[in-house]
Amino acid sequence: MQLSANGIRIEVEVHGPDSGEPLLMIMGLGMQLVAWPDGLVDELVARGFRVIRFDNRDVGLSQPFDELGMPNIPLAALLHTLRLPVKAPYQLADLARDAVGVLDALGIDQAHVCGASMGGMIAQHLGFSHGQRLKSLTLMMTSSGDRGLPKESLKVRRAMLSRPARASTPEQKLENVLDHYVKLYGVIGSPGYPPEPASLRERIARGVKRSFRPQAVARQLVAIAADSHRADRLPRITAPTLVIHGQDDPLIPVAAAHDLARRIPGATLEIIPGWGHDLPEPLFARLATAIAANAARA
Repeated sequence: MQLSANGIRIEVEVHGPDSGEPLLMIMGLGMQLVAWPDGLVDELVARGFRVIRFDNRDVGLSQPFDELGMPNIPLAALLHTLRLPVKAPYQLADLARDAVGVLDALGIDQAHVCGASMGGMIAQHLGFSHGQRLKSLTLMMTSSGDRGLPKESLKVRRAMLSRPARASTPEQKLENVLDHYVKLYGVIGSPGYPPEPASLRERIARGVKRSFRPQAVARQLVAIAADSHRADRLPRITAPTLVIHGQDDPLIPVAAAHDLARRIPGATLEIIPGWGHDLPEPLFARLATAIAANAARA
């Protein structure tokens, strides 16, 4: 369903009974609500949650922002490296206000919040700028953005910035896009939980056929680069917080999880060996149990 949230159109799905504890799930860079696997959602519903997943602005079926154009990624990267201000089409704080708007549209005063990757960065903004709306906070495979943290390898960076091969037909374009993302997940995915190739391709195809907006990914990437003062605000977070991260995450090295847990008062930390930067099926039950345990602290 489409809701008006923070003045824009946001696509939202709600799973579980109205009486369940509301759990707002915020996805990462360029990812759609379907990137929260149905199996994980089912595990969370079984633990008593009313799961709310949505498309961030500019991706999926939510309102596009193509009028803002294609940002200059090399310039943004250079400015970020030089620790100079980066101008972004919109800010992560705007996406946090969108998330609050989703809660408002659903008539929810307070919710548990779980954010993954960039979604975890947005969730941090909720924690320190909209803390009264949070019952608990789970930060999954994400970072404070501190400039001193270890970075991804050159191999991972190249994979993230690569593009699908050109194609002359729509059918070939789809196959090239799927090939591209299968290869990318081979670089950033979980070494301890490798997916079955056909299943991975099917899941990726589901998202690509639903919506494919590569320019939106660029705009969100620049929004991440522009978000330079998030780490300093983390001590303001008062909601019970769980930081959960893969020991073998190639995109956001595990040092980022230790940094987050240190900065957020009372945060608990769970590190999972073999987990990379994805959501493998063998971990669904463990992740749902961890989210529920942190929610119980509220």
